[in-house]
Amino acid sequence: MNDAIYQHFRPDEKEIIDTLSDYIEQAKSEYRAVLTHFLNPREAHIATYLLGQSDEISMKLFGGTKDAERRRLLFYPAYFEVQDSDFDLQLIEIKYPVKFATLKHGQILGTLANAGLDREVLGDIVTDGQQWQVVVEKKMADYLINQIDRIGKIKVSLEEVSFSQIVSVTDEWQSQSELVASLRIDSVISAVYNMSRQNAKNLVNSEKVSLNWQVISKPDYELAEFDVLSIRGFGRIKLDLVAGMTRKDKYKLELSVLKK
Repeated sequence: MNDAIYQHFRPDEKEIIDTLSDYIEQAKSEYRAVLTHFLNPREAHIATYLLGQSDEISMKLFGGTKDAERRRLLFYPAYFEVQDSDFDLQLIEIKYPVKFATLKHGQILGTLANAGLDREVLGDIVTDGQQWQVVVEKKMADYLINQIDRIGKIKVSLEEVSFSQIVSVTDEWQSQSELVASLRIDSVISAVYNMSRQNAKNLVNSEKVSLNWQVISKPDYELAEFDVLSIRGFGRIKLDLVAGMTRKDKYKLELSVLKK
């Protein structure tokens, strides 16, 4: 691969660039469909860039629903007719005593991680406020069902359900424009939630901020398009577009914001 590609991305994205490039080359050389693990929006953006305008290979993303954030990606040659079943997904419903207990996204994700699962085999965790469901790679479904019988102190059981039974998500993302002095995480959080830069920095230092579903401890880490921030107690931020600079050298950002 041309080393110049790396210049368009952050140094810590080299590993995912190499992995996706290998998938593309495999699809080309073997002239067959190749399926990735779940990708976050930033990784999906990188894949789109790497594939470019290929005449040999196309790509499709799918995560169980049209609005899924975490999706598997299929690279495939022209002859291949893509079906939803090609993505090997399974919807798992979490059964728990709804009248007596409350589940939270962080609890569920923590339990799945403690069960020895890598984040890459897990798709979206969705809820309508009462029912909770998880999209997973199909091969992991039996393992999850057999391994998990509690989330925190709450007794649960997991069972496979059809995607026709997926809940209607109640999240309401709002579009928001901001001017910021830099693309640093603390700068963006400060602007979106109208708090001081120091308070934003404290959130990061307290490990209350995740970038693309991974805890981040660097307030000065610079965001890029399609990054997703999760801020415990506040909500989530998607960086949709860096729309240029103002005359006073501030970044013009187009964001999607989900507030708690």
